[in-house]
Order: sequence, then C-alpha cells, then structure tokens
Amino acid sequence: MPLTPLVYWAQRHEDIYLRVELTDAQDIDVRVHENILQFKAQGHGAKGQNEYEFTLEFLSPVKPEVIHRSTQRQVSITVKKGQHGWWERLTLKERKPVFLAPDFDRWLDESDAEMEIREKEEKKNRLKASRHKEEEGSISLKTAFLFVYNLVQFLGFSWIFVNMTVRLFIFGQDSLYDTFHTISDVMFFCQILAAVEVLNAAFGVVHSGVIPTLIQVVGRNFVLFIIFGSLEEMHNRPVVFFVFYLWSAIEIVRYPFYMLGCFNTEWKTLTWLRYTIWIPLYPLGVLAEAVAVIQSIPIFDETKLFSIPLPKALGTSISFSFVLYIYLVLMFLGLLINFRHLYKQRKRRFRTKKRKAN
Repeated sequence: MPLTPLVYWAQRHEDIYLRVELTDAQDIDVRVHENILQFKAQGHGAKGQNEYEFTLEFLSPVKPEVIHRSTQRQVSITVKKGQHGWWERLTLKERKPVFLAPDFDRWLDESDAEMEIREKEEKKNRLKASRHKEEEGSISLKTAFLFVYNLVQFLGFSWIFVNMTVRLFIFGQDSLYDTFHTISDVMFFCQILAAVEVLNAAFGVVHSGVIPTLIQVVGRNFVLFIIFGSLEEMHNRPVVFFVFYLWSAIEIVRYPFYMLGCFNTEWKTLTWLRYTIWIPLYPLGVLAEAVAVIQSIPIFDETKLFSIPLPKALGTSISFSFVLYIYLVLMFLGLLINFRHLYKQRKRRFRTKKRKAN
C-alpha cells in the first residue's frame, strides 16, 4: 500500500510552499486541479524505500501551474494562489492532516510577510531609481553631444549662407565666380563632419534612416571633393555658388530644428520650415549638382583624371566620365528615394499634430 510522507508548509501572499521529506525521489507526479493537489513519487521516506502519495484540498482555489524541484533530501513544491491574500489555514477542513506540519524554516506571520513585500518593493524601487539615474546620465551625455554637433553645423552653414548673401549684394554677379575660393574651406569642414550623422543613424543614437542619410552625405561629398575639389577648372564656375547656396539654405533650418529637439522643445514656424522648405530646395539642389557633374564630364575626358587603365589588348583606358554618367542616374534615383522619405516624414509629422489638435 502507498504510504504518506511528511509534508511541511509555509505561505506568502502569493504562494504556497510545500516541502516533502522524501530522499532520492523518483517518478515524481504532481498535479493541481482547482483547489486539490495530488502528489505521488517513489523514494525513501519515514517508512523506508516505498511509493509515497498524498492529497491536499486547499482552503481556496489555486492556479494549475505548479513548480517542483527534487534534491537528494527532499522535494520542494511551489503553488500559486488563485487570488493574492493571507490564508488562515492551508486546508479546507479545519482539522489538518496528520502528515502536515508548519515549515518553520520558511514560516512568517502575516505582518512579517507584508514587511517582506515592502522590503522587496523598496529594493526594487531603489534599483529602478539607480537605473533611471544612469539612464538620465547617459541621456544627458547623448543630448549634449547631439546639441554641440548640431550647433557646430548650424554655425558653419550659417557663416556660409550669410557670407555668400553679403557678397552677392556687395559684388553682384562677380561673387558667383569666386565662391569656391572664399567658401570651400568651411564647406569641406561641414561636409566631412556630416559623416557623423551616418554613424549616429547606424548606431541608433538618433532615430533616422541610415540609407537616406548615407545617400545625402555621400552624394554631397562626391560633388564637393571629386567634382569641385579635384578639378581646378570647376572652381570659377557659377554652379558652385548655386550648389553651396542651396545646401546651406536647407541646413540653416534643419540644424536649429534638431538643436531644439535635443531638449524636446519646438518652435512651430521652424518645424513648418523644416518639413516644407525641402520641397523646392532639395530638387533644385540635386539639379544644381547634376549641372556640375555634366559640366565636369568634358574636363575629365580631356585631363584623363581618375581614368581606369586597361590591358593593351582591350584598349587604353576607361574615362571617369563613364562613372559620372552612371552617377547621374543614381543621383536621380537617390532623389526619388529621399524625396519619398522626406514626404513620409512630413505627412507623419503634420498628421500627428492634427490628431493632437483634435
């Protein structure tokens, strides 16, 4: 006949803990249905090596999920109460089974259990507060970095825009021909620094798409360093003025918008400009870049700069102008991709604003 092992119990507001005195238990079967727990196992108990089993009818319903863990000395069982609360006793019947006894190693009175809960909550709150402080520290560091970066870019492009505007009013048409010599150093600095935006998007520092950012930065730097920087014949072309002026006109709006965004601040006029001014300026900028590329093609053909040498059996070399023709196609594909991206941003931004207003 199956025997009954010694069972010790304790409780908390959420759990029931049972400790079954059974050494080297095997074939453990623990089942819970409504408020009844059934246990069966083979092991060495108070009556030696045998099959042991018991049934407990709890005071209140419990959850069907039960956790049990067997060690060399005992079987530990954890049962979740159906509702949080403190039971006046374990079993439905007032008279407890003879095999059941309190587990004084884990026993707590209700007041002690409540104090234990408070201590756990306080510890959890302290841990959450320390994590929050760490996050605030990292956020403030990230905010400071982004603010300084956008400020530097804003100052750089503002200097370019104001300088070109003043020179245009003072010197008129003549200012179109020496733009590269007066502006290029600052433009080189700003566009090299713009590579940080690609890294920020790639590493999640800002919530921006990597591909649109990469297209813009690489496209501008290609025009600046390859088309303008490497060809002295392009330095005095008026197209340089239009490219630089359109770039800076966009950026003196974009970077202050990001600066305010670092501190969750918004200026409605600036927000509207940020999501609207690109509609005429961005296509005009790409058009000016395309004109610059087209004007550079005869120069590359003549100077053979960046030409790709070929074996004698195939020919002399491949002119870099072939790459530029491909680049022109990619440029307008990039325009479509970025235009679509910016349009979605604008639509999402003002749709959100409209919903908030309603």
